[in-house]
Amino acid sequence: MTGLSIIIPALNEADALPETLAAARVGCPGAEIIVVDGGSSDTTTTVARVAGALVLNSERGRGKQQNAGAFVATGDILLFLHADTLLPPGAGTAIETALQDSTNIGGNFRLAFRPASFLNTVFAAVYNYRSRTARHFYGDSTLFIRRGVFREMEGFREGMLMEDWEFVLRLQSRFRERQERTICLPMTVATSARRFSGHRRWRYVALWGYLHYLYWRGVPGDKLAKLYPDVR
Repeated sequence: MTGLSIIIPALNEADALPETLAAARVGCPGAEIIVVDGGSSDTTTTVARVAGALVLNSERGRGKQQNAGAFVATGDILLFLHADTLLPPGAGTAIETALQDSTNIGGNFRLAFRPASFLNTVFAAVYNYRSRTARHFYGDSTLFIRRGVFREMEGFREGMLMEDWEFVLRLQSRFRERQERTICLPMTVATSARRFSGHRRWRYVALWGYLHYLYWRGVPGDKLAKLYPDVR
């Protein structure tokens, strides 16, 4: 393997990016870091450039932005990281070690929500249990994958909500055909709980469940995206 590329889709994330980029530098020293901006109206791109990241401009949409970053990435391993998620020290070494096993094609990390609270801890425990036992996870716990596998799968579906979930489902279909797997690393990434903080908490949880129901009923991802709140 010839290195790791970290791809961060961003939209008006000037406040969150400095801490995210600093943690990425510590957790994955020497990694290529690509911030793909979806048309921010704040100083997101300036913050990213000052921190030494390669900045790309893209149409808005996480799937489109992540695919754009993957297209120019030079590393053999791609790590998709949310702009408000902090990698732990040693993350890069852990990923490279895990992928020395040829049957491992990618994976994610355990997840913790910030700030710490009883309910955030409960939500994270449920998430981590599903991730560990059923391998159901989303991009907020990161997604790392061999670049060759990502390209073979033709990347993320664009213009839809839950593009990370859909990609993981396609990975599971691939497992049934080949002797491959993803791995949940025992290290923990910390992601912001801003989307379901305060009075929005239970409304967000209910909405998320409803969106999954609509997804399984075949509602197009672009229509689901219109129901999803922007909290930036």
